[in-house]
Amino acid sequence: MLARRTFSLILVSPLQRARETCGLAGLGEGAIIDPSLMEWNYGEYEGLTPQQIRAKRPDWLIFRDGCPGGETPRQVATRVDQVVARARAAAGDVALFAHGHVLRVLGARWIGLPPRAGQHFLLNTGTLSVLAYYHEIPAVRIWNGHIAD
Repeated sequence: MLARRTFSLILVSPLQRARETCGLAGLGEGAIIDPSLMEWNYGEYEGLTPQQIRAKRPDWLIFRDGCPGGETPRQVATRVDQVVARARAAAGDVALFAHGHVLRVLGARWIGLPPRAGQHFLLNTGTLSVLAYYHEIPAVRIWNGHIAD
């Protein structure tokens, strides 16, 4: 579906899974690796499930608390704000390939919400989200949409 569209800019996280997804979507050749699309640095929580983390910190929420030894929500927001600025400066449609938590913050930042608002944007693997404008106001057109063949 995406390979049939024309994008003026294609950005992808340097991590393998995002690059593979970009390639499977037919956009790998024109993609530019952007480190700002890396997944959240989980620090001490890397490799742990949310259940394992909550066993130690029952009230933990990544969008509020960040990760010890990793990134804070503000640090992630700073990264995705760079991606948002780059996308807005492009002359045409932009495709982004990244990871769940960072994309949830990106969706929030696109519409001017704080990084903590990423908690309200549920996102499944392999779904399509479209950020757009409503009368030049940043808007969410599609979020967590299923890709049809």
